[in-house]
Amino acid sequence: MHASASSTTVRSATANRFAWRPVDIIVASVLGVAIGLVFSGWNTVGYAWWGAMDALTPGLGGVALGIWLLGGVVGGLVIRKPGAALFVELVAATVSALLGNQWGVGTIMSGLAQGLGAELVFLAFFYRRFTLPVSILAGVGAALGAVVLELFYGTTPNILKTLEYNLIYLGVAVASGIVLAGIVGWLLVRALAATGALSRFAAGREARTEV
Repeated sequence: MHASASSTTVRSATANRFAWRPVDIIVASVLGVAIGLVFSGWNTVGYAWWGAMDALTPGLGGVALGIWLLGGVVGGLVIRKPGAALFVELVAATVSALLGNQWGVGTIMSGLAQGLGAELVFLAFFYRRFTLPVSILAGVGAALGAVVLELFYGTTPNILKTLEYNLIYLGVAVASGIVLAGIVGWLLVRALAATGALSRFAAGREARTEV
């Protein structure tokens, strides 16, 4: 009887930890909209950088990819619940599409792939670890999600391009995911936590403990 009660308590605690609270939904939505606005600005700057780098060496444009991956990384680090990385990246991509960009509704497909890539990394750690290395891996996961999608989807799918192009693009996309999504995303969450804005979340409590 005692063992059964303990098992039930553990399952209940796990369920509660994974359950979304109203504040989780609100903050995840706000993060998605805010990051979507960042995407909207980056659509011009990043796309110009992408074009310039691609003109220098085909495939090198992927160096600009990382900023478009921030939603999944930041969402996962802040909310720390199943689906958070995917949700925030998808909301951000939807905002970017609604505000108008070069890719239209294809942006939402990208958000789905990139968010799923980051989500799978947090899932691999059972939503228990949110350190800088995990954040970096989430950035890599999001980048791989983008690379896989673009291999088969788009005006000119990358599978129709040369092997050299795809290898270069894969390498710089992963590097961009590491730096611009993984590291920058982790630093962004730390800075946000330091302001007290995340006091209702574990990320905010950790920041207070470290001070």
